[in-house]
Amino acid sequence: MREATQRGIRPTVLRLSDETETRVHAIMGGHLTRMSGCLAVATVEGAGSAEAEVVCAALDGVFGAHGAKPRGEDPARSWERGRFSSPALRDTLLDIGVLAETLETATTWTSLLALKSAVTAALTASLTASGAKPIVLCHISHVYPAGASLYFTVVAALGEDPVAQWTRAKDAASRAIDAGGGTITHHHAVGRDHRPYLTAEIGDLGVEILRAVKTAVDPRGIMNPGVLVPPIGATPTPGGPAAPGA
Repeated sequence: MREATQRGIRPTVLRLSDETETRVHAIMGGHLTRMSGCLAVATVEGAGSAEAEVVCAALDGVFGAHGAKPRGEDPARSWERGRFSSPALRDTLLDIGVLAETLETATTWTSLLALKSAVTAALTASLTASGAKPIVLCHISHVYPAGASLYFTVVAALGEDPVAQWTRAKDAASRAIDAGGGTITHHHAVGRDHRPYLTAEIGDLGVEILRAVKTAVDPRGIMNPGVLVPPIGATPTPGGPAAPGA
């Protein structure tokens, strides 16, 4: 994926699921005995079929050189269907006592595997300590010349206090992201959940720049107060309650 992206081969969608996510999706898609390893899904659009075929051929060449085997269109079609139906499972799972949550980050290509392992380990350890037996799935959903995103899905048995259970797990994952050089969020935004960890990523100067912009464009503090940077003089503790801020 890195080689294809850096060579300018840009399909419309390019995703890579880890072994666990590949296995789960295979079961859900009816491919129980016919899918193993890590599944990459690519879809291609172009001004015409010839243009799309050029991209497909280039991508096939790169993936094939690294040992990938084509699976035809079925996995991609199955992913397209599940892309819009799977999120509806979350509420159903919660209703029957199953925690289902997500989080995401991004980092450089050289740090990607280590960060993925660290976050997976942090989530697994935290949720196991609460008495659950978690399943942690991960996929790359966005790629860039310099790096890529990591999108985690977590499934575990709900504890007696589900909010506290997930708060501890999210804190453990967020600390692992900070320590591993990842960004605290890739596309879900910062907000109150991620704000305590933002200073570690962008530094005190970065916080002051954001606060200065906020003060300049919203001097009365009426737009989304408290969701981006901490108030002056505050020292937020990751995982703790969010104090009012800018």
